[in-house]
Amino acid sequence: MTTTRSRGRSVGAQRVALWIGLTLGAIFAGFPALWMLLSSFKPNTEIFQFPPTFLPDTFTIGAYTDILTNPEKLRFFINSYLVAGAVVLLTLLAGIMAGYALSRFQFPLKSLLNTVVISVQAVPPITLLIPYFGLVVWLKLYDSLWALMLTYMVATIPYAILMMTGYFNTIPRELDEAVKVDGGNTMRTLWQVLVPIARPGIVSVGAYTFMVAWNEFLFALTLTQSRENRTVPVGIQLLMGEHSFKWSEMMAMSVLGCLPVLVLFLIFQRQFVSGMTAGAVKS
Repeated sequence: MTTTRSRGRSVGAQRVALWIGLTLGAIFAGFPALWMLLSSFKPNTEIFQFPPTFLPDTFTIGAYTDILTNPEKLRFFINSYLVAGAVVLLTLLAGIMAGYALSRFQFPLKSLLNTVVISVQAVPPITLLIPYFGLVVWLKLYDSLWALMLTYMVATIPYAILMMTGYFNTIPRELDEAVKVDGGNTMRTLWQVLVPIARPGIVSVGAYTFMVAWNEFLFALTLTQSRENRTVPVGIQLLMGEHSFKWSEMMAMSVLGCLPVLVLFLIFQRQFVSGMTAGAVKS
């Protein structure tokens, strides 16, 4: 009886400690986002006041109005959508086809190709900034959205290949053989049979790729110059003037910039998690 009670107390203490840890973690992660959201409804002067206030004394949507009625600032969002959308589509196309080939076929230098793909993932992107800049200038793509698309895909395609290869490895090969028995070719096997089954993996790769392309700042700042080719992260930085900071607009644009990623994750949450776990395990 005493042993049972002590075990019950131990389990209860562990649960309490777990809930306390989760609560503190949620506060630590959520408080900055909540502060950003509330600050976006404050006038710029109120943000600078000391001591700072958590809730707005004067509630205003002026920062959102200034952004949504300004064609130049709206252009930042259009550019981000164009770049992120193109990168997602091209990355998924390359990742699906390369992942299928690596999962289902044997060919020369396959092991070397796998090693190269993994090695590219291990290279810090910042070390490639100057080589990319020289290459983009040589290709005459500087200050264009094409430059951003190409550089982002260098980072996203290897990840997509690894994830899709792992996910295709979890799908039984008997499905491929059944399609061949019915007279189907390789492309039919891939696009009509395996791709629908691999939808969770595709969604997880697409969501990750979108987040990378949408949030990237360093290459977008370096490889573009004119305001009509800037993206949202760089647009936020441009609100920091030489003599004044438009903090309320920075917060509002940050909130608007977070919305696509948040909505994307909420819509595909289950598939995103299942795709990440399945694609990370090699059968």
